[in-house]
Amino acid sequence: MYSLLSACTCLCLHFLLLCFQVQMFAAEENVDFRIHVENQTRARDDVSRKQLRLYQLYSRTSGKHIQVLGRRISAKGEDGDKYAQLLVETDTFGSQVRIKGKETDFYLCMNRKGKLVGKPDGTSKECVFIEKVLENNYTALMSAKYSGWYVGFTKKGRPRKGPKTRENQQDVHFMKRYPKGQMEIQKPFKYTTVTKRTKRIRPTNPS
Repeated sequence: MYSLLSACTCLCLHFLLLCFQVQMFAAEENVDFRIHVENQTRARDDVSRKQLRLYQLYSRTSGKHIQVLGRRISAKGEDGDKYAQLLVETDTFGSQVRIKGKETDFYLCMNRKGKLVGKPDGTSKECVFIEKVLENNYTALMSAKYSGWYVGFTKKGRPRKGPKTRENQQDVHFMKRYPKGQMEIQKPFKYTTVTKRTKRIRPTNPS
């Protein structure tokens, strides 16, 4: 009789706990989960295979392409220019990327003053940008470290400083274009083919 009473008490406690959890969930059902999703997409992805793409970035204002000329950055490249060919590597589960000049192996970065510079080492967060696809189908690149600062260029192809840029400015609008005569380059998946089943070796009993 005592054990039955204890079991009933436990069931009642479990039921009350479940009701409390349901109430808590109902109270928080209006929480905006977009913040959580955004935080997750900005987390570093060190598990998945990095996606590597090759393309050019056409500047809406200069009418030319971004060039990584070593430590110097410009938007004066013609279509197919070797310095305008960019290797773009995904850095997170979301839309963060690192951009490297194929010819120079220097990364496109933005320093603390908002100046666009080329660096040989792209591990710093200053070399990470967030891709934003705009309503006009152009792409904007916002610094992952300095929120609200964008990659931008003047009509003469000179870099604009990050603090002077805004998402709605044409100076920060770019279009992805493949180099002349080239298609998208991606690292192919490597599959492991198993041809024979390995026999399981059983340990021999000592005599």
